[in-house]
Amino acid sequence: MIYLVGAGPGDPDLLTVKAVRVLERAEVVLFDRLISAEILACINPRAILIDVGKEEGQQCEKQRQIVPLLLHYGTQHETVVRLKSGDPMVFARGGEELADLLEAGCDVEVIPGISSALAAPELAGIPLTYREVARSFAIVTGHGRDGLLQDWTAYARIDTLIILMGVKHRAEIATRLIAAGRDAKQPTAFIERASTPNERRVYATLADVAEGMVEAEAPAVWIAGEVVGLSLARALTQRSSGARRI
Repeated sequence: MIYLVGAGPGDPDLLTVKAVRVLERAEVVLFDRLISAEILACINPRAILIDVGKEEGQQCEKQRQIVPLLLHYGTQHETVVRLKSGDPMVFARGGEELADLLEAGCDVEVIPGISSALAAPELAGIPLTYREVARSFAIVTGHGRDGLLQDWTAYARIDTLIILMGVKHRAEIATRLIAAGRDAKQPTAFIERASTPNERRVYATLADVAEGMVEAEAPAVWIAGEVVGLSLARALTQRSSGARRI
C-alpha cells in the first residue's frame, strides 16, 4: 500500500491520528522540504527516509523522480508513504501523483492533512467566514505553470482571499487585485511558518503590499479581507487590556 499523507502546517500535534498510525509503521517515507523535524520524529525509526523536497528551479526535475521512486519501493515494502506538507490535494500535486500511481496499478490511500490555507488564518484568530462580513472565501496559488497568474479579476470580489506561494510576487499581485476592483485599504496578513515556534504575523493594507512596503518571507500564507481587521482589532484590544497570547 502506498499512502499519500498530509502532514499539516508544521505542528506535529496537528497531524491526524490516522497519519500518525501510518507513519509509525511506515517502511519507506518520501517527504517534502517543508516537513518539520518534529514530524519526522514521529516516523518509524527503522524506516528509510528519502528527501524529495524541491528548491526553486528544481520543481519539474524533482517531481519526475517521485512516482518512479514510489513504484520502486512499493514493489519491495508493504507500507510506503508519500508525506506532503499541508494537505496532499491542495496545491501539492497530490492529485497528479495519485493518478499516476493508480494508472500503474498500485493500491493507494489518501490521508488528508490540515492545509496551511485553513490553519494559518485560524491560528491567528482570522475567521475565513463571518456573519455579515464574509460569506465566501477562495484559496489561490500565487504562481502557475507559466509563472505569475495573469488574471486576478475573478478573485477581486471574493470576501476572503487566501493566497499560497504568493510572497515572491506579492507587490504585483496586490497591484492587480486593486486594479481589478479590490479595496486598496483592505487589511491583509502574512502568516509565516504557521503553527511552528518561528511563526510570524505581518499585518498591512493591500495598498502597502502593492507599494512594496511589506516585508514577508516564505513559506507564508497571505490572507486579504475584512476578516483580517476583526482579528487585528481583537489583538489590539487584548494588548491594551493586558491580556497575553498563549
